[in-house]
Amino acid sequence: MAQLWGGRFTGSINELAWNFNASITFDKRFLEVDVKGSKAHAEMLAKQGIITMQEKEDIVKGLDSILEDVKSGKLEITTKYEDIHSFLEANLIERIGDAGKKVHTGRSRNDQVALDMRLYARDEVAHVTGLLTDILKVLNGIMGENLETYMPGFTHLQKAQPVTLAHHFGAYFEMFKRDLLRMKDIYKRMNYCPLGAGALAGTTYPLDREYTAKLLEFEGPTLNSMDSVSDRDYLIEFMSALSTVMMHLSRFSEEIIIWNSNEYRFVTIDDAYSTGSSIMPQKKNPDIAELVRGKTGRVYGDLMTLLTTMKGIPLAYNKDMQEDKEAFFDAVDNTSNCLILFTQMLSTLKFNKDNMKRSAMLGFTNATDAADYLVKKGMPFRDAHSVIGRLVLYCIDKNCAIDDLGIEELKSFSELFDNDIYEEISLETCVNKRLTIGAPSLKCMSEIVKLNDEFINNLG
Repeated sequence: MAQLWGGRFTGSINELAWNFNASITFDKRFLEVDVKGSKAHAEMLAKQGIITMQEKEDIVKGLDSILEDVKSGKLEITTKYEDIHSFLEANLIERIGDAGKKVHTGRSRNDQVALDMRLYARDEVAHVTGLLTDILKVLNGIMGENLETYMPGFTHLQKAQPVTLAHHFGAYFEMFKRDLLRMKDIYKRMNYCPLGAGALAGTTYPLDREYTAKLLEFEGPTLNSMDSVSDRDYLIEFMSALSTVMMHLSRFSEEIIIWNSNEYRFVTIDDAYSTGSSIMPQKKNPDIAELVRGKTGRVYGDLMTLLTTMKGIPLAYNKDMQEDKEAFFDAVDNTSNCLILFTQMLSTLKFNKDNMKRSAMLGFTNATDAADYLVKKGMPFRDAHSVIGRLVLYCIDKNCAIDDLGIEELKSFSELFDNDIYEEISLETCVNKRLTIGAPSLKCMSEIVKLNDEFINNLG
């Protein structure tokens, strides 16, 4: 068993306890960031005269060779090592001798793992930001192509007022835009280097923590060594943001599932993102959307795992904190996969525009505008509300839209109706006369699509 401790002990650890304590099976994904951090640490040690330049060069070459051999398959990360740190150091010593024993000078596993997690999480924040940029591009593309695709807007899952597909998808654009901005904020807050904090109280070696932070492209070093090794706030914040992303994906998935149903037929999902039934040959199931909806609860659970782990831990580092990794990796992996697949599915959706428009008309989404028409003719709003309510009941009995009625039928409800009613309550008029910022009109949404393009193009 390869480990970074043992001089204090006269006996060997119980095998079950060793396996229970070890983290190599999951923290092996830290290999690249551990190499990166160790190289920067060696660079700083040499600059400060704590090790020689030759020792630094040997350490850097040795670390690079280990990484290369693992990637090529020549070297395997096995469970004989306690964690990725012991794997790397043991193999480094084997390759370069005593110089390898000096790489850990002035640091502890506590600040080493804190650094690895920050480096890894920082990369994942950038990765998720890229995936959110991708879905924003797809959404805005669909919006630009559907500025005049009319459909019902809903409240309480009941048809309410007419909107456009561009307006509806624009709501999700705003959600994912906020998600992306949260990622950028999180990146800024987490981007401080804990290396040099030691076990909890710093070190007596003359480290240059600012130099190490600069080498690793951090804003600077963390300012309290105890907090440096015991802080997981940035993971909690990131996982909370991932949970919000998943919540938005789940809501969107729910709508795609409903719209794909035989009752709605608003969309057709590409075969590449659907599955069939083992017994019912007619079925085409929206499994990707359903799985995204289902995995949302899993990411929520990962967040609760870390919150619960951290809630009772005194300063500074405690072994409980090893439990942050599997939950974090799971949350990142699932959110990333869901974003990738959902974006691909979204980009291949076919929209059944005629069904959408007819649904808006039969759903009486123009009823409010019909009431407003009577108000403009001089009828009190409450009376107009009652007239249109009776008119809707009449249309339900006839299974038709308000627009389908003849002028004499309309006049039987109120003499104020005239031939201009048809233009006044057409879906086009109902949508395009709504000209306030954020409304669904062609004029407003065209401007929003341009603003969205500017936002995407200015991301850096």
